[in-house]
Amino acid sequence: MQAEIFDDTPYYASEKFPDPRPFQVTAHEKLREGARAGHRAQVTMAPTGGGKTYLGLRIAYEALKKGASAIFVCDRITLINQTSAVADRYGLSAHGVIQANHWRVNPRMPFQIASVQTLARHNWPKSDVVIIDECHCQYAAWVEHVKQTDAMVIGLSATPFSKGLGKIFTNLVNAATMHELTESGVLVPMRVLSCKQADMTGAETSGGEWTDRAVEERGMEIIGDVVKEWQEHAQNRKTIIFGATIKHCKELCRNFIDAGVMAAVFTEKTPDAERKQLLEEFYKPDSFIRVLISVEALSKGFDVPDIECVVDCRPLRKSLSTAIQMWGRGLRSSSETGKTKCLLLDHSGNIIRFAQDFENIFFNGLSELDAGEKLDKTIRREDEIEGKEKCCPSCGHRPFASRCISCGFEKKQSALIEHVPGKMQEIMIGKRKAADDSRHLWEQVCTYTRSHGNPSTAAGRAWHIFKEIAGFPVPAGMPPFEATPGAAISAVVANKIKQKQIAYAKSHYNRNVA
Repeated sequence: MQAEIFDDTPYYASEKFPDPRPFQVTAHEKLREGARAGHRAQVTMAPTGGGKTYLGLRIAYEALKKGASAIFVCDRITLINQTSAVADRYGLSAHGVIQANHWRVNPRMPFQIASVQTLARHNWPKSDVVIIDECHCQYAAWVEHVKQTDAMVIGLSATPFSKGLGKIFTNLVNAATMHELTESGVLVPMRVLSCKQADMTGAETSGGEWTDRAVEERGMEIIGDVVKEWQEHAQNRKTIIFGATIKHCKELCRNFIDAGVMAAVFTEKTPDAERKQLLEEFYKPDSFIRVLISVEALSKGFDVPDIECVVDCRPLRKSLSTAIQMWGRGLRSSSETGKTKCLLLDHSGNIIRFAQDFENIFFNGLSELDAGEKLDKTIRREDEIEGKEKCCPSCGHRPFASRCISCGFEKKQSALIEHVPGKMQEIMIGKRKAADDSRHLWEQVCTYTRSHGNPSTAAGRAWHIFKEIAGFPVPAGMPPFEATPGAAISAVVANKIKQKQIAYAKSHYNRNVA
């Protein structure tokens, strides 16, 4: 009798697994269709709050009932306990955890929940189904395994935008759009307030994105405004703030505490024991921590439904996916607390820079994996968005590009004018990238000629160098030579200019000799 009481033989034919929502049924069926069509590795895209963990566990559950084995891979150790607790609630308590020194380690179980960090140091268990959470974070440990395994692989992501994802997965399934989930009440509407923003004019960039040093320096200048705006618009709302760097986060925290607001910092440098205490407290509906501040450690998979305010203090030029992940932390509905909306206090300017692309993702999702990669490579420049914080003509929501995420009003194009969105075109020299786009190349050659040669001919030389490298003239709409900001000159561009100089010198010498 005692043996029967403590029998841990796994049994998965439980009736406790909650029923799926209609869009989750559709997504699961699309994945089955993909498998029947020969797709062994597929990605499911669903917004934050769209039940990706549920869908992944349901896929595991269906496989386990048939006697198969499954593994659910978390991209961070902090999500292990969260996923394990959800599995328990769904009737999948018969699982082991693959994480060093975890109390739930049990290699006998056909279902394992694992941290990718631990898998990187150990052999993978045999699994018929592999579920990769936050699959846009391409860890070598699972990327290599997916290439070798015969298992069915399902990637989960709200933002499958990372480079090369289409080479790992062959099919994309849009489970639901943010618009559909907002309409159905799964997500709450986002109310945006554009607040005092860090002035990023002329700030240092690297690879097209602002450097940590630049966003930290500019962000420090408006910390007082961040605290003041929060007190005015979001007083006592449970809040998550995204800062530029750890130093910036700590300074934000200090200022909130000085203002009498209980705040805490949660970053990759926070000790494990402190992390655990912070999360346990912040999950409580009546948490004494009202403001939790992070750089990126809380931007993915962090699920606290009663967060009612997100403060964005991390200016970005390229990474739309990072912005969507940050804003999504406050969009989950919470019937228990009566939450009706999420307040976004934008101190970064991101909501304006990304307005057009965000609206498209909000209503349509992604058409293909490579489309997301292109969105995260495109530079949104300050002078191209200046004055574009328009409001919806129907309801007044800000910002507005072409279709309102608040009321759905859509701006109609004139029948005589077709607007074709521009696409970023990398400038290549052979097989090496010289610049992110034409604008980036123009900035580099202007920088070069301003500090090399005769100043009176610098503008003309910049024009000719651009044409030599790009193969076409400087496009219309480029800023004039004098107004073009400086940019770091890539080795590829510098070498090409040097080659042209040597070729010109030889030609000039040969002409004189002749």
